[in-house]
Amino acid sequence: MSDNIPFEIQAEIMKKLPVKSLVQFRTVSKAWKSLIDSSQFIVEYSGRHTQEHLLVRYGHKFEQKYVSIVDDHTFPEQKVSPTIPPPVNMLNYASIIGISHGLLCLYYNYQEGLGGPCSVTNMAFLWNLSIRKVVAVAVPNVGCGMYETVLGFGVCRETIEPKIVKVTHIKRFSDMESISCIPWQVEIFTLNTGAWRTPYSTNLPFNKLIEFNYFTVTVDGFIYWLVIERNTMDGVFSSCNLIISFDMTSEEFREVNLPDSIAHQFYINLSMSKRNESLVVLEFGGDPNQLVYYVWMMEDGASNLFTKQFAIDFQTPDGSGCLVRGFRKTGEPIVERLQNQNDSNGPLAVYEPYSKSLNNLGINGMDCSFFVYPYMETLLLLDQPNFITFGKGKRYIQSEEERHKAFEAYMQVRRTLEDYYSSLEM
Repeated sequence: MSDNIPFEIQAEIMKKLPVKSLVQFRTVSKAWKSLIDSSQFIVEYSGRHTQEHLLVRYGHKFEQKYVSIVDDHTFPEQKVSPTIPPPVNMLNYASIIGISHGLLCLYYNYQEGLGGPCSVTNMAFLWNLSIRKVVAVAVPNVGCGMYETVLGFGVCRETIEPKIVKVTHIKRFSDMESISCIPWQVEIFTLNTGAWRTPYSTNLPFNKLIEFNYFTVTVDGFIYWLVIERNTMDGVFSSCNLIISFDMTSEEFREVNLPDSIAHQFYINLSMSKRNESLVVLEFGGDPNQLVYYVWMMEDGASNLFTKQFAIDFQTPDGSGCLVRGFRKTGEPIVERLQNQNDSNGPLAVYEPYSKSLNNLGINGMDCSFFVYPYMETLLLLDQPNFITFGKGKRYIQSEEERHKAFEAYMQVRRTLEDYYSSLEM
């Protein structure tokens, strides 16, 4: 840019540029590097509307693959495999907690000495897909035995601050009745402080016995968990489905009731997703040759009411099935096509609701291994050193020796898995 353009105008122009260009511009001058690396610029840039992408993760034999697709009029032509940082590359068995403001949160849990005292290594990893940077967070006080721990992740819409929410709870109704203790314990990690703390709010649903499902979705500054509430009344056991929300600004929990028809549905027939920045609940129904998903969308406002929007009707005369994995920004469902017994690899496709046709995206993976997440480019983590780890109230950069030991351990597991899959193919 010309030196004749005021620096304030240059800054505003750069806020409209893609992340890739900004990373390159950091090498042009000290002034530009100082600007782009500043916390204020990172927050202001991350709060703006940038190019939308879809991240696809799927299994291929013993590996997890990642593909990023630009979600615009060219879809799905701009399709790339993102460069995976070394710490993430070793997390084949990490679960995805969520994605928010372009940051993907992965959780790795490794337990030693099964059947004996708990000896667990628990780490969360925040990965910025756009700038190829990852930070690690040690997760303390993870429940075992009668307790279990679930995580949620999101970025506060007011401060653009990444937060990890940890809920440790009693997982069996019999344990809750037989002991006197607090059934819920909550801690929050904030990247700005690099430490875990108790939430600001004290309105935790301590009196609830809740079983968390696998589905967690982050929408507009709220984390949502699909849960099962269990009760006994007059000696009769009952359960119902509901949603627990967490406001990342006020750090308050809320209960979101579901319509009666899905509140008492068999929990395995329900899942959650995000469509056009709104929370949706997917209700599965139908028979093997006609699979139907009913899409319930949460309306705006304090009422948190759900309305049935439409049905996704799959006609599968060959007996194969489909699973809804997400939605494009246009609202079209993205589905995983399950294969028959002779082929364990199925394709990912976009479902056209009018013609009821499936348009393959050219991505094939193991059955039931696909995850699809919308994300936008961000500069979050740019001001963090590479390989930094937050743990025990401190932060440190992993040494080359530590990375080498971790890589050797990973390769040993990978070789074991290769031998296992080779034996199955013989």
